[in-house]
Amino acid sequence: MRKVLYGKEVANAYREKIAKKIADRKKKGKTTTLAILLVGNDGASKSYLQRITKLTGELGGVAKQFVFPAKTSEKEVLACIAKLNKDKKIDGIMPLFPMPKQINPNTIGDAVAPAKDLDCTNSINIGEFFAGRSPWAPATARACLATLKHYGIKLDGKHAVVIGRSNVVGKPVANLLLNENCTVTVCHSHTKNLAAITATVDILIAAVGVPKFVKPSMIKEGAVLIDVGINVTDKGIVGDICPNCYKKAKAYTPVPGGIGVVSNMMLLERLAR
Repeated sequence: MRKVLYGKEVANAYREKIAKKIADRKKKGKTTTLAILLVGNDGASKSYLQRITKLTGELGGVAKQFVFPAKTSEKEVLACIAKLNKDKKIDGIMPLFPMPKQINPNTIGDAVAPAKDLDCTNSINIGEFFAGRSPWAPATARACLATLKHYGIKLDGKHAVVIGRSNVVGKPVANLLLNENCTVTVCHSHTKNLAAITATVDILIAAVGVPKFVKPSMIKEGAVLIDVGINVTDKGIVGDICPNCYKKAKAYTPVPGGIGVVSNMMLLERLAR
């Protein structure tokens, strides 16, 4: 029987723990505070800004919004981050990407103090994670592992394939799977005979950013499918995995309602650490 890996169930399992940590800090006179930076008018980022602000409040914390016009210079954004780094009342800083072309995302990520970096954008935190000295991978990568573990999907000794090699999802989730004793294959746009590879694995994580990229012929019967894709189309939001694949799967994450819901909670877990 196929199992649907709903993100809300995973997020709810973390919600109580995070809310308790925030409440305990409040009893000691400390309000857990998140700073969110938005530069420009990206629609998805605006929507995300409101969702994270609302979620932070629901868990007992406070989210402060720092919104800049699209013409804002990189120097101005860096100056804001420098002030937030020094502000002892701010527990976490989250710049929203993409930013306008005059701003280098790597420069912004490195400007956030490592202790206040929620999504592993600072080079120091990235190095600490890949060196195995920190558990704080980027939130979406952690959401994939949190979902697999919550639903009791066995990882030890399994063969997993990750389609996508981004620094935000592909590479870190591959590393997390390795830490769980999976054998991991990372595929990308230059991979030859992709379908022949994906059709042999136990766990498939799609993070390629192409609507319905993974077809039924690309997976084996009984595979576990983790869909990171959130693609806006004329017919609504769809994932990177074609829904027709679900018939062959042992378990799968829906889109929407899957990994995205968990990712938000992973950010708040880091904030309330």
